[in-house]
Amino acid sequence: MRESWRWFGPNDPVTLDDIRQTGATDVVSALHDVPTGDVWTVDEIRQYKSNIESGNDEHSPLTWSVVESIPVHEDVKLGRDGCETYIDSWITSMENLAKCGVKIICYNFMPVIDWTRTDLGYRLSSGAYALRFDQKKFAAFDLFILRRANAEADYSKIEIAEAKNIYSTLSLDERDELTNNIIAGLPGKMTDSYTLADFRKALAQYENVGHKELRANLYRFLAKVLPRAEALGVRLAIHPDDPPRDMLGLPRVICTAEDLDKLFTDQPNPANGITLCVGTYGSRPDNDLPAMARRFGSRIHFAHLRGVSRDADEQRSFYEANHLDSDIDMVSVVRELLAEERQRAQASDGTGNEIFIRPDHGHQMMDDIGKAVNPGYSGIGRLKGLAEVRGVIRALSATM
Repeated sequence: MRESWRWFGPNDPVTLDDIRQTGATDVVSALHDVPTGDVWTVDEIRQYKSNIESGNDEHSPLTWSVVESIPVHEDVKLGRDGCETYIDSWITSMENLAKCGVKIICYNFMPVIDWTRTDLGYRLSSGAYALRFDQKKFAAFDLFILRRANAEADYSKIEIAEAKNIYSTLSLDERDELTNNIIAGLPGKMTDSYTLADFRKALAQYENVGHKELRANLYRFLAKVLPRAEALGVRLAIHPDDPPRDMLGLPRVICTAEDLDKLFTDQPNPANGITLCVGTYGSRPDNDLPAMARRFGSRIHFAHLRGVSRDADEQRSFYEANHLDSDIDMVSVVRELLAEERQRAQASDGTGNEIFIRPDHGHQMMDDIGKAVNPGYSGIGRLKGLAEVRGVIRALSATM
């Protein structure tokens, strides 16, 4: 497997020199300053790639190998008239990346918001801090802070009562923090932060968009993108919706194995692949991750290896656990990925068969506590996760 590391650019507190010390060989990144819908130019890509790879002659080499992500414009997700312009821009960015040798592209089709957590500094019993999604706090936000129209229809009477009780215990500062955690400035978000008024307006745009409509818009996007991707040798890797279920009245369409079956039935092009985000899919108890890794192995171009632990009494709530100590059998997932690599090698000339992996959402721990970091992306926690996963890979590789 190819060990990679997500880097948020020159302002990332975890530097390229830090990444070299982890032993990772490949960088996962994006042109975060380019507005959604604009073309990534060849000059911009080459300059960014040069920044990453400029020290390779003197230091352990790094290669910008994976893009995460080229954001898809909201008009494309909504299927609005004129959205073809944004699809064409996306394709041009993909073409320009291919010209520069970057040919694995992670992307998502989540409406309005990227990944969502209620707590960005949830204290664990070890003293480290993790990301957490608390369904009851989320309901309190939805019902009593956002006051989304008709939100009550999505909750039972018991859930509404619990949410009201939680809301009543939150101070004004805690309500602001919860709001910011959910809607403002999450890593990977490439537009300005929403205000509550902006957020309500953005959600309202999806009033008449359900699963059927959103899927149709995704497939329409891919029908135009995939032929060009195949011709370029580019592999697309869609990231699942996080959390993988409907929320805030928004439909979600990449959540389960069934969703992936529908995706590949409608768009069978071999360039159409997935990012196996183990933690995201694993936050649903009905997703069997080793089975999914085996079933969709040929479609896996990129893998986020992290684990989550779900609450016993509320399976929709979870926190980011240690990489090997969660509700997910990470060892079995890695075994399936290694088996897939071997199948690819036997069916080809033996090159280009490795799956890119990266440790995802590490704990904030030790000397990183108190430092300004991108939530979930501090250095030491991810290094710990990478070391654990690397050990699993070495051990399994010796016996397979």
